[in-house]
Amino acid sequence: MKNIFKIIRLAKPLYGTMALAAVLVLVVSILGLATPLFSKFIVDEITAKLSGTGGNLNRLWMLVAGLFVVNVLMVLVASISERIGDHLGGRLRQFLTERFYHKVLTLPQSYYDSQISGKIVNQLNRGIMTINNFVQMATNFILPNFLQVFLTIGLMLFFNVWIGLATAALFPIYYWISHYSSMQWGKEEAKKNKLEDIVRGRISEVIGNIKLVKGFTTEKQEFAFISKLLTKINRIYARQSRTFHLYDAARSLSLQIIIAIVYAVAFYNTFTGQLSVGEMVLLIQLINMARAPLFAMSFILERTQEAEQGSREYFEVMALESKEFFDQEYTCEREEHPTIEFKNVTFKYEESEEVLKGINFTLYPNESIALVGHSGAGKSTIINLLMKFYEPTGGQIILNGKSYAELPHQYIRHQIALVFQENELFSTTIKENVAYGQKEYTDEQVVRALKLANAYDFVSKMKHGIDTEIGERGVRLSGGQKQRIQIARAIMKDAPILILDEATSSLDAKSELAVQKGLEALMKDRMTLIIAHRFSTIQNVHKIIVLDKGTIVDVGSPQELAERPGIYSDLLKYQVEGKKKLLAQYEIY
Repeated sequence: MKNIFKIIRLAKPLYGTMALAAVLVLVVSILGLATPLFSKFIVDEITAKLSGTGGNLNRLWMLVAGLFVVNVLMVLVASISERIGDHLGGRLRQFLTERFYHKVLTLPQSYYDSQISGKIVNQLNRGIMTINNFVQMATNFILPNFLQVFLTIGLMLFFNVWIGLATAALFPIYYWISHYSSMQWGKEEAKKNKLEDIVRGRISEVIGNIKLVKGFTTEKQEFAFISKLLTKINRIYARQSRTFHLYDAARSLSLQIIIAIVYAVAFYNTFTGQLSVGEMVLLIQLINMARAPLFAMSFILERTQEAEQGSREYFEVMALESKEFFDQEYTCEREEHPTIEFKNVTFKYEESEEVLKGINFTLYPNESIALVGHSGAGKSTIINLLMKFYEPTGGQIILNGKSYAELPHQYIRHQIALVFQENELFSTTIKENVAYGQKEYTDEQVVRALKLANAYDFVSKMKHGIDTEIGERGVRLSGGQKQRIQIARAIMKDAPILILDEATSSLDAKSELAVQKGLEALMKDRMTLIIAHRFSTIQNVHKIIVLDKGTIVDVGSPQELAERPGIYSDLLKYQVEGKKKLLAQYEIY
């Protein structure tokens, strides 16, 4: 039940609305109990008249009118209660989603390295749905049902002790059976949730990589994988259903036995004159009213188990340590002439060996530097550290004499524009993608950035120009067009430091040339750090840092490194020899 208490504590900002909803529901419950009481007095008046012992027509009409007024009042209060309940549900969904989304945005990059996006979204949806259902159920069912139980049993005891005790005996029996049934159901629900996370995560991945799936004709395997998991989920559901109906039969049987006893006692006492006909009618109605809390008890326990299991992953995410607090106020001045220094920096990912070992270098203002090395040498890790996606496990990174450890991540990232290898675009308009992160901007500024990025020529030919929507991750654009949109975004940011993470590696020669022109405009008067496998893109840099197995093995200009033996000259020869063979094949010299 620990997650249930967390749910109650989490909903603290909504306690006022919940209390109002609960009070209204309680009023409805109390008004509902007035109906059998009025029925008793009405029946007693009619019976007295028929037996010739009394009866008053005016009193009868007053009782009927009173019953009508109570029922009308109950309808009005119930309508208001339901409206408040809807309002509470909407507020709660917003509150829970904002809390989860806020937490996710403050988690470190290492969390995303080990999670599937579809799974995260599924955890969010399931957590919000189960918590929202439980809180609404607690307001609309649990409290009213407890009150109805006490009032119903109290009235029964007042009119007949044995009938009241027999009815009261139903509740512990029903509770024990329902509790045990819910516990069994909850254990299976935890297994089902894990499988559903895998299903949602895989479907999300397949949709995100649909061209890969279709290109390798693996639709059948992917469908079979999901179908197999869904079959397992259905088997678990079948076990849950079997357990539920088995215990439900036991509950219903105990209910029918005790109600039969209660009816027999009520009928016998009425027959012998110990109860009036009106009292008998009242007790029968109270017995029927007692069924609702009993049936609700099973529902409540099952929903409680569902909330306990469904909210577990939600609270696991909420319990993770936040590393980045984006809503904190900070002063962010532009570093006009930035210098970055790596001092004996080491780094390792979780459950891995050291990726960087004693890295030392300095980046100066307006200098262009390239990181070169085999795959896995540590190039991308240096970029991740520069962006403060990760913290070094040893050593220091210094920006203009200030330690990275003491600088907010917002301040550091404000100084850096990053052009990714992958096309990191949103499914909105070209304008919104180019101006992403800018609080204020004009269409003219967007157009200027597109022109400098050598992108406006193709954008201007589109039907809606800069207001053209590009689809998910820019699916409606070519690779070169997407890269030029990214470059325009970096130009729009106008940061003093530029990072190019293999920005042209996936482009054809023509697209690369167009992108390269945009990059030249972007790199002007900026410190630029480039990761590139194509050496044609780094032939004009000031300095190249060569990495191998997490260490710096060489530093120099492109010409210096090409002239001396080493990793750079070897990689350069591989590329040159490959081009020579291609030219020779087509007799182009």
